[in-house]
Amino acid sequence: MDLTGKLLLATPGMLDPRFAKSVIFICAHSDEGAMGLVVNRMARDVTFPRLLSQLSIESRADVPLPQVHLGGPVEQGRGFVLHSTEYDSSDATMDVSPDFGMTATVDVLTHIAQGAGPASSLLALGYSGWSPGQLEEELAQNAWMVADASALLVFGTDSDQKWAAALAAMGIDPVSLSGAAGRA
Repeated sequence: MDLTGKLLLATPGMLDPRFAKSVIFICAHSDEGAMGLVVNRMARDVTFPRLLSQLSIESRADVPLPQVHLGGPVEQGRGFVLHSTEYDSSDATMDVSPDFGMTATVDVLTHIAQGAGPASSLLALGYSGWSPGQLEEELAQNAWMVADASALLVFGTDSDQKWAAALAAMGIDPVSLSGAAGRA
């Protein structure tokens, strides 16, 4: 099972409070583990303009800047830009799926600030990671549901609404979910 390019939606049974109602975009999944970015948790104390200032990157006043998200608890000082695929920074961009790429170098921030970056993007500080077999075990424990990722949901839906919107896209009413898990 390869979940690269899919979304993980935390179920009400998620025991880790850091991931309650999280929507995680899976950037890589293999026998070696998995890596993803939480796409519905805003960084309340960090803004894109402030990051640009800290990195001494000037931005054009007419360029819309993406919001900063908390991508997960691992390496929170490191930034990852999840973006649309028309942007490619040579060897630095990882093609995740037909609709998504990821770049983790400073040049993408400069390109965004100058209006030459991807049409759609979000910046995540840190990432979520799983060791080999860990994600599969969490799925077996019903901690996550798997959903298809759409650019509209990831880039065009308000962060506070992404979890409910992803469930709705699967035909699930969040009120109908139970925190109790079972197996038949």
